[in-house]
Amino acid sequence: MPKRTSSKGRAGEEAAASYLEKKGMRILQRNFRSRSGEVDIIAMDGETVIFAEVKTWSAYGIEALEQSLDDKKRRKIIETSKYFLSLHREYKYMAIRFDVIFISPEGITHIASAFTERV
Repeated sequence: MPKRTSSKGRAGEEAAASYLEKKGMRILQRNFRSRSGEVDIIAMDGETVIFAEVKTWSAYGIEALEQSLDDKKRRKIIETSKYFLSLHREYKYMAIRFDVIFISPEGITHIASAFTERV
């Protein structure tokens, strides 16, 4: 898998955050880190808390997305989301969703509910 450059990654996350805001979502936090890992964007979509992974690639197609989000990466995102919710009890009883936002030269592909796990 390609390693993204930090400037390309930041630009992709900016584009993803802007995209979500245009869809009416409110960004709660970006680049939230825990010992377990990182969540690129945490947003509110109505009464649902969204934990979004952003993938920015120029050379690889969306078909490579599944490989990049293996079980280990998903577990890290899930564990980090649990930590976020433990710190922000106000969201504890809201619905949650794990999304992936794929940024490529062709545009933005938003996969809502890309994977699931009970938190």
